[in-house]
Amino acid sequence: MTDDISAGPPASDAPLSADGYAGDPAVRAEWDNRYADRRQLWSGRPNGALVAEVAGLTPGRVLDVGCGEGADAVWLARTGWDVTAVEVSGVALERATGHARDASLTVRWVHAALTEAALPPASFDLVSAQYPALLRTPEAAAERALLAAVAPGGVLLLVHHAGMDTQQAHEGGFDPADYVWPSMVTALLDDDWEVEVDEQRPRVAPDGGAGAHHTDDLVLRARRLR
Repeated sequence: MTDDISAGPPASDAPLSADGYAGDPAVRAEWDNRYADRRQLWSGRPNGALVAEVAGLTPGRVLDVGCGEGADAVWLARTGWDVTAVEVSGVALERATGHARDASLTVRWVHAALTEAALPPASFDLVSAQYPALLRTPEAAAERALLAAVAPGGVLLLVHHAGMDTQQAHEGGFDPADYVWPSMVTALLDDDWEVEVDEQRPRVAPDGGAGAHHTDDLVLRARRLR
């Protein structure tokens, strides 16, 4: 079992904390607080869209973006994938590493924001981002990081809650305009990519956990041709 949650050197211009976290400390603190408020934030079971879309793929190297408490990462490792999982929350990663250890599974944990994780480029057969909270930037850094991680012949699977991208800013501070949505990634795809799935469909949701009230998914599955 690999418990190194700072695997791989951070990018040279990334903020780096004493415990190896690479990214914005405020974002880390926000997510740490969310996880600390509950003993378990998510259902503990893999996301339905991931299970459905991975069914026909041959296991290889996978990047789990925003792995949370590790349900997807553990399921992928159990089904034969070589898993690297990225997460900003140290609280979530502690839970994730414990779940993998209890299952005697190996996962490489990276405590970083996606854009600061210094991941090997074009090296993952599958990049899975299930309902990620990726902050939008003028240079589309998160979108480009997702695409850059996919190896030639590999697949990007991006799943999000349908309808959230068109909502107005909430009084609680959530503004959809601050985040990356599948349509923004689709807009960056060129002739090096083939879109295999781009649709809205009913969500196959695990019972319980935050977000269980969302009923429909946006699913983008794109294959990198070269």
